[in-house]
Amino acid sequence: MRTIIEPFRIKSVEPLHHTTPAERERYLANAGYNLFLIDARHILIDLLTDSGTSAMSNAQWAAIMRGDESYAGSESFFRLKRVADELTGFRHMVPTHQGRAAERILFTVMCKPGDVIPSNTHFDTTRANVEFTGARAVDLPIPEARDTQARLDFKGNMDVPALEALISAEGAAKIPLVMLTVTNNSGGGQPVSLANIGAVKDVCARHRIPLYLDACRFAENAWFIHQREPGYQDWSPKQIAQKMFSLADGATFSAKKDAFANIGGLLFSNDERVFQQETNLLILTEGFPTYGGLAGRDLDAIAVGLEEILDPDYLNYRIVSTGYLGRHIADHGVPIVEPPGGHAIYIDAARMLPHIPPQQFPGQALAVELYRHAGIRGVEIGSLMFAGAAQHELLRLAIPRRVYTQSHIDYVVEAILEVNANKNAIRGMEIVEAPPFLRHFSARMRQL
Repeated sequence: MRTIIEPFRIKSVEPLHHTTPAERERYLANAGYNLFLIDARHILIDLLTDSGTSAMSNAQWAAIMRGDESYAGSESFFRLKRVADELTGFRHMVPTHQGRAAERILFTVMCKPGDVIPSNTHFDTTRANVEFTGARAVDLPIPEARDTQARLDFKGNMDVPALEALISAEGAAKIPLVMLTVTNNSGGGQPVSLANIGAVKDVCARHRIPLYLDACRFAENAWFIHQREPGYQDWSPKQIAQKMFSLADGATFSAKKDAFANIGGLLFSNDERVFQQETNLLILTEGFPTYGGLAGRDLDAIAVGLEEILDPDYLNYRIVSTGYLGRHIADHGVPIVEPPGGHAIYIDAARMLPHIPPQQFPGQALAVELYRHAGIRGVEIGSLMFAGAAQHELLRLAIPRRVYTQSHIDYVVEAILEVNANKNAIRGMEIVEAPPFLRHFSARMRQL
């Protein structure tokens, strides 16, 4: 059969609420044209993020009922650790309340002012946590990634010669770690090949620099490797994931992505000294090491999710359904980051709206118009989010796992094509007020 169906049945539903165009205009104005500031009940299709928005399975809900809420030595922690140890092979694991907490602990322990942290592309919280320590976040995507229309199997790869050049210019002593994001979220959700991970590891090992993975979407990356990288077609997603982790010295992980959980994060390390420092900071800011700011029931849900996410039927459905959205809008003239990624479709707002310059935030202007027209919420990934570090001007439509059906996606396709038909009427934006860090979360704007 050619039709790819959802590999699950729906047991519980949550109602959606339609709004009128006049209501949506009022909500936009009250929120300062920042979709983060619009109440969720006023959103029809929410594609703001795939983080913490997944539908958990009946097995996860059942696991929640056996959660051990002991302050210290919780059985829920040890159940999670057994699953994580088998999957990743890392010596040490620290639970945190979400991925950015793992980033904060990692960079607080390992970075100091003047350090340099290279990545294939840092995401917003990663960059902010690096820069908050006084270090500098440097993006080293492959040159082909600059062209959103280029179709490469592994467009999320790091530029290895550029990494060598950066180490030569800065000195290995100023680079406490190298970070690889798999998949490359800010680069369009593009995968990273095992060959590239291995090449980066070789460079890091030669200069005695630890390699860390931002492994939020490790399973989706493993599926792309299974499909596209020669030599891995007979490997299971779990075997590929284990190979990925074996090439790294540590990892940060948001369980709100590829573990189907609504909350939680993990920090992995092979270095005993670093682990002890991370544990001390965890106790100070998150909680005791066997709960890390989470309830025992959350730890059990993550343990089940880490096993479910590697199901080949689920991963095939996930990647095909995301590609369905991408192809149906791209084939009708809407420019996207090619090829479609794993967790989201990224519309190239700069290419779609050439009359809006970067300083007027074309990605945000498009996000506002899509909500105004159809009640759909996406997120800008461009000059509003990254300021001068922006690589592109994009609108990301992140698809929550196991939440929306085919008809929901067809509605999104129809809405985007209607917005595209009237794109010349879309106006740019300007910032009215914004904080110094992660300004896109709370900035208030106006239309020009």
